[in-house]
Amino acid sequence: MVRKRWIALAALGLGLAYAATHIGVDRQAMYATPAPSATAPMAFPKGFYWGAAIAAQQAESQQPTDWTAFELDAVKNQRFETGAAPGVAKPGHIHDLGASSATVRQQKTGFDQLMGQDMAMAQGMGLNAFRFSIEWARLFPKPGMKAPDPQGIAYYKRLLAEMKQRGITPFATLFHFSSPAWFFEADASGKRGWERADALAHWQQFVTAVAENFVPDIEQWCTLNEPMVYVYNGYMEGVFPPLERRGDVVLAAPVIEALLRAHVIGYQTLHRVADAKKASVNVGFTKHTRAFEPLRNWAPLDRLTAQAVDQAFNWDFNDAVASGRLKLTNTSIDKEIEGLKGSQDYVGINYYGRFYIKSDILNPTKPQVLQHDPDAPAEPVNDLGWAMYPHGFYQILSQAHKRYGKPIFVLENGTADKADNDVGRQKLLVSHVREMWLAMQQEKVDLRGYIHWSLFDNFEWAEGFTARFGLAKVDYENGFKRTERPSAAVYREIAKANALSPELAARLGAP
Repeated sequence: MVRKRWIALAALGLGLAYAATHIGVDRQAMYATPAPSATAPMAFPKGFYWGAAIAAQQAESQQPTDWTAFELDAVKNQRFETGAAPGVAKPGHIHDLGASSATVRQQKTGFDQLMGQDMAMAQGMGLNAFRFSIEWARLFPKPGMKAPDPQGIAYYKRLLAEMKQRGITPFATLFHFSSPAWFFEADASGKRGWERADALAHWQQFVTAVAENFVPDIEQWCTLNEPMVYVYNGYMEGVFPPLERRGDVVLAAPVIEALLRAHVIGYQTLHRVADAKKASVNVGFTKHTRAFEPLRNWAPLDRLTAQAVDQAFNWDFNDAVASGRLKLTNTSIDKEIEGLKGSQDYVGINYYGRFYIKSDILNPTKPQVLQHDPDAPAEPVNDLGWAMYPHGFYQILSQAHKRYGKPIFVLENGTADKADNDVGRQKLLVSHVREMWLAMQQEKVDLRGYIHWSLFDNFEWAEGFTARFGLAKVDYENGFKRTERPSAAVYREIAKANALSPELAARLGAP
């Protein structure tokens, strides 16, 4: 207790000394990266990818996954609450899922039947890329299968044919949060999921089947989507399956290690099959990134903690792949993983804005993470209360370039804005495209493509159908009718010109 009081007094003293120069910092002063106003179009390189994205569990009909089991259980037990604030999920609940009909819950967005219409819509927006995930449970719905379900293979072949017909390049993800339900049955030692003794053998079977069936039709591959989000929400906060609340990242480290090993398997398998077919593949993974900043600029502990959270959440996984060693911030974990070093052809970035870190002097390992600054009422936020922060996007892209020196793909960027006139999404699109262009010009970032989340409204995990991220609105109870929002027209103008015009930047680039 005496030691804690000493730490508190020391930190308070440092904070008071620091306050004179840091109190009252304007949150909007660096909303966007400073640069002269453009007088000519902000043109992107020839062949730049402009796309949109979905994921299987979020848009396709329910398959026998761990997430489907969770959804069915939430409906059965009427667990539809959310947390105290918007965008903060309550463990074991899916927000307002009971308000949707059984047809909507099962079909999600009707994509299984409407994929041709959706690819035509993407083509009409001027898009030349589409990101989707291949559902493991659609190919291997039952345990013990020796080969993938032919109907599952045919489903994705049909999607690829629709894309090819319209000149749209496929970007495929192997793991986007959902797994076969049988994968989470306990093995002989009681381990489930990625911690099973045979987990990576099952994963190898899936990846091999995918590679053999879809190379060379697909060249752009993402092995894992947002692995630290999956670990944080699934094993520490209990809002994603398997709904565990281990609390400490050290206790979740075996899952992180397994995901790194799964990435190696994906990388090596895709390249091996491509080499055998004399084809080319481009393989990486993508990380959810945020700009983590101190809530109280005068508090040194807030600043130090924000830096630690930034490193742990944004960079630990990427650093492991670059170095070949798993090192977790503020832990003693340091482990070499065979085949890991350099196993990525590009760096994938998903970016969604700014989070604030509020430290607790008496409990420094448990900081509070806020989705916006409660004392900055003018700060732009989306429907989930997430703070929009374009300059942070520039910073993330620049850091990724400096750290790893590889081509970069933005595989997700978007916002929850349910309004029919989605001004928030329009502003996000324009401001973030501007930040990409500035990062390429000023920091020499080797950026190859931008994929917006998402093409149309879909099932947003623990937020259910309440959060609307779509360029197109979905009328769920009216045959899943799509209606393009104004943001689709803004994106169309950018994609078809392969440039951001000064007029569009001036009209929509401000907060």
